[in-house]
Amino acid sequence: MKYKLNVNNQSYEVEIENINARPVVVTVDGQRFEIMPEASNQAQIKVEAGVQAETKPVTQSPAAVANLPVGGNSLSAPLPGTIVELFVKPGDTVAAGQVMLVIEAMKMKNSIRSTRGGTIEKVLVSQGQSVAHKQALVEFAG
Repeated sequence: MKYKLNVNNQSYEVEIENINARPVVVTVDGQRFEIMPEASNQAQIKVEAGVQAETKPVTQSPAAVANLPVGGNSLSAPLPGTIVELFVKPGDTVAAGQVMLVIEAMKMKNSIRSTRGGTIEKVLVSQGQSVAHKQALVEFAG
């Protein structure tokens, strides 16, 4: 989906793969960035592929902020695919943005990150299992 973002008072049209994923993957002029939104509606940018860039605040459009998840006790699959790697088990404590598992879809591996911090109560999938879009993957305690 395309959005307009302002960075250092300059407007950019960017393409965002999944606004609910953490980090948010954004493509600007063919260059791919990972953005971790913060509570203040600003984000930090990490450039992939070893390109050097300084971290800058990014102001999200109101439409992008409105689509952010507001909580919940589970982490759902952002896309259909096959679980190829699990990094968490029941009882583990995770931080927001931590990679919890990897889903392979269309021969691409996608790191699925925690949308919040907390303790893992249940892991609802196993390695090699096929998952559907929005299928619950992990449940958080309380």
